[in-house]
Amino acid sequence: MKALLNLFLKPNCPLCNRPANTELCDYCQRQLLRCRFPQGTKFATEIPLCVWGQYKDVLKRAIAALKYNHHTELAKPLGYGLAETWLSTPREMSSVTVVPIPLHVAKLKKRGFNQAELLAKSFCEITGLSLVAHGLERIKETEALHELSPEQRFKKMQSVFNLGQDFRRRRPPGSVLILDDIYTTGATVKAAIDQFQHAKIPVAGVVAIATTQKSVISKSKKSRE
Repeated sequence: MKALLNLFLKPNCPLCNRPANTELCDYCQRQLLRCRFPQGTKFATEIPLCVWGQYKDVLKRAIAALKYNHHTELAKPLGYGLAETWLSTPREMSSVTVVPIPLHVAKLKKRGFNQAELLAKSFCEITGLSLVAHGLERIKETEALHELSPEQRFKKMQSVFNLGQDFRRRRPPGSVLILDDIYTTGATVKAAIDQFQHAKIPVAGVVAIATTQKSVISKSKKSRE
């Protein structure tokens, strides 16, 4: 009887346990939008970087709930939001293939899913881009990097990736767009970019749900300078 009743009950928000009509309740959706960067926000990186919001508050909790509490349904609103941001900015459009940052096989087995791949699926639903889930392969397991300095992170991430089985069989027709959940120092995506460049596969850019970076350049501000 309880299972039958649950079919007719609204799910509770995974972040605050309030009743929700979608993946998040109205309150948490409003709080999430407060973490979003203004349209046109740019970052000082060599490869074009598109990020949805600041890694803080509700956005930080939502990513943690997705990754560690198995609330995989949160990949939908987060991926959709990132897609809308990407579509609203100047971008490379010709033959772009989305490649999520992979987990090491041991971590994937333990977690049961790759959050970047789930986010990429939602991202591609909105953008219409092709998704190649195994364009990269993580061949070296690394411990958590958040306590390391930027220099230590870059050193740890050297030779972490190989070209994945999908691209070993068939190269992408154009460039790749790397997708990750969180962009911090850039050590992880730099290792991925190096691998693609070594294989002579052009990288159109990087997209991420959140970043710890606070130094941003507003497009409108830059145009006035």
